[in-house]
Amino acid sequence: MGNIFQFKQFSVNQEHCAMRINTDGVLLGATASTTAPERILDIGTGTGVIALMLAQRFPQAQVWAVELDGPAAQRAALNFEASPFADRLHGVHSDIFHWKADLQFDLIVSNPPFYINSLHNPDERRKMAKHTDVEFFTGLFAFGKAKLQQEGKMQLIVPIEIREALSAEANAVGLHLVEELQIRSFVDSEVFRTILTFAHSPQVLRCNSFVIYQEKAVHAEGYRQLLKDFFLAF
Repeated sequence: MGNIFQFKQFSVNQEHCAMRINTDGVLLGATASTTAPERILDIGTGTGVIALMLAQRFPQAQVWAVELDGPAAQRAALNFEASPFADRLHGVHSDIFHWKADLQFDLIVSNPPFYINSLHNPDERRKMAKHTDVEFFTGLFAFGKAKLQQEGKMQLIVPIEIREALSAEANAVGLHLVEELQIRSFVDSEVFRTILTFAHSPQVLRCNSFVIYQEKAVHAEGYRQLLKDFFLAF
């Protein structure tokens, strides 16, 4: 029973998934957006939770979800099949850089592996899910440049410490940082995550802040409002 995470409109079985549902994923799933997306791609879908949230939020959209890890890809596919959005969700077991689908997307999202140059986790599947090198992001942005519709957006949630490096990598392939949502645990704490939005055309950067907790163990009203369509507790 502990493997099942129940949302208001769907459930997520996390069995055999190296990376389980976490705050980063649900924040990206609840905030990622572009104007009336028809095709959405979730890179590194894991349990499939972000893809499921986006399918709920955008009922007109077809959602593709790519996952490299075999057991996780299989579990995500089963979660998709059991959801009310099964006809609009497409699970893909593949390395994103080897996926040959001839598709363009309005929105590309990822909660990527982000512990760059850190001590690798000895568990191989968790290591693959959590650790990466700069070259991964270089390839990710090149993929986004090729696969985004002209007015499309690419959105990633990452630690604030790698923000500048990622902005530079994106610029190198012709994508531009246009929006940033800086995430804090409490109103007076340091930013620890940021959701970065990239687009083909440069724009004046829009930066906003988001707070998770009002006080210890009490979620802020903004967090509750953001996730009220998903979490049973809200």
